[in-house]
Amino acid sequence: MKKITALQPPEIWKHFDALTQIPRPSKKEKRVIEFLKDFGRKAGLETRVDTVGNVIIRKPATPGMEKQKGIILQAHVDMVPQKNSDKKHDFEKDPIETLIDGEWVKANGTTLGADNGIGVASMLAVLESKSLVHGPLEALFTVDEETGMTGAFALKPGMLKGDILLNLDSEDEGELYVGCAGGIDGNISFNYASDPVPAGYITHAVTIKGLRGGHSGLDIHLGRGNSNFILFRILYAASRIKDFRIAEVEGGNMRNAIPREASALVVVSKLQEAEWLKTLENTAKTIKNELRSREPDLKIEIQKTSRAKRMMKKSFQKRLIAAIYACPNGVIRMSDDVPDLVETSTNLAIVKTDGKHVNVHCLLRSSVNSAKLALADRMRVLFEMAGAKVEFKGSYPGWKPNMDSGIMKVMMKVYEKKYGIVPVVKAIHAGLECGLIGGVYPKLDMISFGPTIRHPHSPDEKVNIPSVEKFWSFLRETLKNVP
Repeated sequence: MKKITALQPPEIWKHFDALTQIPRPSKKEKRVIEFLKDFGRKAGLETRVDTVGNVIIRKPATPGMEKQKGIILQAHVDMVPQKNSDKKHDFEKDPIETLIDGEWVKANGTTLGADNGIGVASMLAVLESKSLVHGPLEALFTVDEETGMTGAFALKPGMLKGDILLNLDSEDEGELYVGCAGGIDGNISFNYASDPVPAGYITHAVTIKGLRGGHSGLDIHLGRGNSNFILFRILYAASRIKDFRIAEVEGGNMRNAIPREASALVVVSKLQEAEWLKTLENTAKTIKNELRSREPDLKIEIQKTSRAKRMMKKSFQKRLIAAIYACPNGVIRMSDDVPDLVETSTNLAIVKTDGKHVNVHCLLRSSVNSAKLALADRMRVLFEMAGAKVEFKGSYPGWKPNMDSGIMKVMMKVYEKKYGIVPVVKAIHAGLECGLIGGVYPKLDMISFGPTIRHPHSPDEKVNIPSVEKFWSFLRETLKNVP
């Protein structure tokens, strides 16, 4: 099979290939940080690492370009660890297996890490290049973007010297992003007591799988199924059966990924087993019919399994099912100002029991801060009424578009000259680090762009090969034409 290092441009693909060999899920970035430190020092470039692990590498201007405005190239080093249920892969130990499929690079049953590995690889190519023309450069490699933007939150005034920030974390070639949504994490926890499962009860495992999943910001408007919501819709239908109880629930594992799989252990009296199976079959048929176009591979399975030992108390189970089934999920409101842009959304990302607690995690996004906080209040009221402890934290700001941006105007001219078309200027319903970085460095002129990536945060993630070459050429020409 052709290796990705043989693809064009080799400057980027060789570095991306190296990154795929370094396990780097969010919060486990130690090895990639060491890799970047060694890269900078071997290249003879000023390299520093801050207290949380952000790496900054500086490269002097090429001769004659010293008076250009300083450019900060920025990307995050972590990746979302998602895999298909039948794939054996340890994201903390195993390299990513890359495949070439026509004009796309993808991974074998896991996320690829092109989000944001292609951005990181591009920055390494810029730092390594002896022929590229540019002014003073800084490369900012941030950590833990995917689960909390820890690196961006930790940036301090004075760490960066540049005037313009080019964020390389967008996923549509030919589009320039000048704004993004802010977000906040919702953490909900129920304490519960359980009863022993009496004799005469049958245990079944209910499994939701085959969903497409995706990015909880970029893909939230596509109407894809959420495995947690589907599971609790089934459990709500089953709750009408008198002798039905939940033993365990587990769904989703990343707050910023639409959950693709969920499962529950349920117990039902032998006398009502037939009624339970009929209820499940009818509900599953209805859901599959509703999602047949968006989720053709959806599977809702049930099978008898080893006997559960404990089950939720009936009174608690009723409150839990009602609260999660009623929890807002998906698009809440579209933007009044930007056509086809989601303004506010939420993702019912994780629901998991541990025998004493049910933990629920949601990610709320909005380009309007007051709308984000209002949605948080709405969810707080719902879950507190059901008896849960509710906490919202990790709030980060959106990035307000600046339509007078100098670098935007330069890049539009460069793109039109190179390709004969004007790039699209957009805002994005996802949390780019620009919002946080701009809060610390309010005078920065910022823009985000990148090659075409599809289905990030899912095992279907893939990056378009021709778009990487086009992106690299555009980046090189942009650096050459900075004022």
